Amino acid sequence: MSPRVLAVDFGTSNSAAAVLDGGAVRRIPVEGSADTLPTAVFFPADGGAMRIGAAAGAALVSGEEGRYMRALKSILGTSLFHEQRLIEGRRRRLSEVVTAFLVALRERAETETGAPLRQVLSGRPVRFHSTDDARDTQAEADLRACYEAAGFEQVDFLFEPEAAARASLDLGAAGETGLIVDIGGGTSDFSVFRQGTGGIEILASHGIRLGGTDFDTEVSMAHAMPLLGHGGQLRRSFGDGLLPVPNAIYRDLATWARIPFLYARDTERHVEDLLAHAVEPEKLRRLQAVVGERLGHDLAFAVEDGKIAANAGGARAEIAMGFVEPGLAAPVTPGSLHAALSGFGDALRAAIWEVLVRAGTPPHAIGSVILVGGSSLMRLVTDAATEVCPAAAQRRAQAFTAVVDGLALATGEHAPA
Repeated sequence: MSPRVLAVDFGTSNSAAAVLDGGAVRRIPVEGSADTLPTAVFFPADGGAMRIGAAAGAALVSGEEGRYMRALKSILGTSLFHEQRLIEGRRRRLSEVVTAFLVALRERAETETGAPLRQVLSGRPVRFHSTDDARDTQAEADLRACYEAAGFEQVDFLFEPEAAARASLDLGAAGETGLIVDIGGGTSDFSVFRQGTGGIEILASHGIRLGGTDFDTEVSMAHAMPLLGHGGQLRRSFGDGLLPVPNAIYRDLATWARIPFLYARDTERHVEDLLAHAVEPEKLRRLQAVVGERLGHDLAFAVEDGKIAANAGGARAEIAMGFVEPGLAAPVTPGSLHAALSGFGDALRAAIWEVLVRAGTPPHAIGSVILVGGSSLMRLVTDAATEVCPAAAQRRAQAFTAVVDGLALATGEHAPA
């Protein structure tokens, strides 16, 4: 029988799709031969077809005129998701953009499998929004509506760490109690599970709104934004004394999902006013260049690269900003990276403790901590897991495909009769 349930891991940073075929997971080559693709879109200024994934990033890097967007999952459940925005000459809702991305994913999967796919099992974080129940409920409703608008007639959801647990049976021993630590681009999710001969039993799950894009924001604020004037001072228009440079524009520029909305004449006028009063005008000119030349995503990618290099122990890691000004760079050391991210350690440790309490499982009973998601590679994460569960072995699942693999395995429970 042709597979009829599509498993989709729609992630903040990367997405993937798979089906269960003959009892085995079959990942869909969603972009060339790759089985994952960046959750990103690009709208050409000339009105051409929307591009997704690596093709969207390539258009940005090549300097093609247009609008690049990433991390759209992070605004599910917010009013911004349904507001109309002028994007390259056409008013669009961000919900329409996500729908178009999911349509492309479905069509590529149908081409690969040779069968219509009208049922989907989608991953979802345990919490889209940490403490706001109404927003959390709305976020799932928003995503469900996008799937339905993309042509899916039946939409089911499974918590992402629970899917990852299904795909990680070979990483632990029978009878062992394990902890999934799934750090994605926008959320962190945790599941305690017991592994038996017949599969797994989920004892508890928990999640918080914290992920790799938040790490990028803080690294950018601490290292890159001061070179653009963050933390500087302004002269008053009237009277003596100085004022601090406002923080908001830098926070938006350092946040993946907010970058596209800075490219407006109002923002340019605001920067012009800051420059006119700046004590250090050379730094504000750099900010003006980033906003005026739409270099926000170039900067975000550079920050991400610097973060990864410093996390790997690179003593000479840096955020290369030569596209703003020749030779401009912000050094990032393991120590400065730790300082920028130190505030997140408490949140991660508290979340791990919370899921253990919900599961009624003491830390010493955890045999394996299984790390999932690209941001689980951060030392901040492994240190937090070690501090809470020092006796547990740390094992790495397939960082970018464990969730979609587990979803595909679970589609057997959602297959049509």
